[in-house]
Amino acid sequence: MSDAPATELIEGHRPIAAPPGVAEWDVDPYDPEILKNPEPFYRELRAKGPFVYLSRYAMLACGRYEETHEVFSDHERFVSSRGVGLQDFSLEEPWRPPSKLLEADPPAHDTVRRVIVRSMAPNVVASIRDMFKQAADGLIRELVGKRSFDGVHDLARVFPTTVFPEAVGMRENDPDRLVDYGSMVFNAIGPDNEARRSAMAKGPDVVPWITAACERQHLENTGIGGIIYAAADAGEITEHEAGMLVRSLFSAGVDTTISGIASALYCLTANPDAFAELKASPNLARRCFEETLRMFAPVHSFCRTANLDTEVAGVPIEEGSKILCMLGSANLDEEYWPNASTFDINRRPVGHLAFGMGIHNCPGQNVARAEAEAVLMAIAEKVDTLAFDGEPEWGVNNSVRYLKKLPLTLNQVMHT
Repeated sequence: MSDAPATELIEGHRPIAAPPGVAEWDVDPYDPEILKNPEPFYRELRAKGPFVYLSRYAMLACGRYEETHEVFSDHERFVSSRGVGLQDFSLEEPWRPPSKLLEADPPAHDTVRRVIVRSMAPNVVASIRDMFKQAADGLIRELVGKRSFDGVHDLARVFPTTVFPEAVGMRENDPDRLVDYGSMVFNAIGPDNEARRSAMAKGPDVVPWITAACERQHLENTGIGGIIYAAADAGEITEHEAGMLVRSLFSAGVDTTISGIASALYCLTANPDAFAELKASPNLARRCFEETLRMFAPVHSFCRTANLDTEVAGVPIEEGSKILCMLGSANLDEEYWPNASTFDINRRPVGHLAFGMGIHNCPGQNVARAEAEAVLMAIAEKVDTLAFDGEPEWGVNNSVRYLKKLPLTLNQVMHT
């Protein structure tokens, strides 16, 4: 831990000067209005160059695809172990023990990565697909009876907070606390603003609950959590590390999946032709979800920290520089994605950054895909048309792009 006094830090990281030739920008990416509607900010960010210097945070940001991909995927030059938010863990203690998965680099990252990947391997996902399908079919039938519903609270939130804890083997599920815990983790990545303070205020209630709920005695042996604890029995990881890994499943795999499913509903409702194509070919559900993730990346931004003096796109970057990687912007870069602002259900958006890149790509992405595909295929099979029943409302989170409200109506319901 560095002896640098806290007064020299900005939001927990060492301030840097603007590199030569890099535009300075007095904008706050965490402004609530930007978080709710970031596309204009993304366009200006990309127009200013490969990097900009965020003067109020004395750090860099990138939003074009090529540079964002390079910084985000090069774990040797740009590390995660110093924190994926504004805080530099080499200078300040984080609010919780760093994630062995998200906030670690090789070699410490390698063992836990192998365990978590094994726990959600293709054969594991295949074993829970039927459970996902039955749950999705039942939920859509229920919503068909309502006709009008909130796509977030009645569908996108209900489904992951029901099926994912069951897949993990959680015996004491509490959907509200699961969502609150994810909100804490993702808001903590940002600055000390109202979004962070509001989320963190729930910590005294949420943290003891999630810690206990992820302990071995509160999990079924047959679920994903059981596979992780089996690795502790085999001596690959410690019992404590197993508990941390199970908690990481819920910190990373609930709020983001809610966001992805809700955004997919939004895209299909806003693009009736795409919904018609999905109904004609329900096997387009996977491609529909990937295109949704490209357009509305659930995690809009993560940081990396330069671990040595280096350069990207001719821009010199000094050791210790925090870099805000705007994944949501990179996924909308017109120079990389033709007609980037158009939702195209037939697009194959290979290489989008919504699931990360490199050794830190999301190990649970196939579980998230399976959840979303189950929901989208059930809708395609059981619903004729979707329509807005009010104005959608986007929420504020320092790292997650999410819909707060999505009033919808099911029209011309099929009797299936």
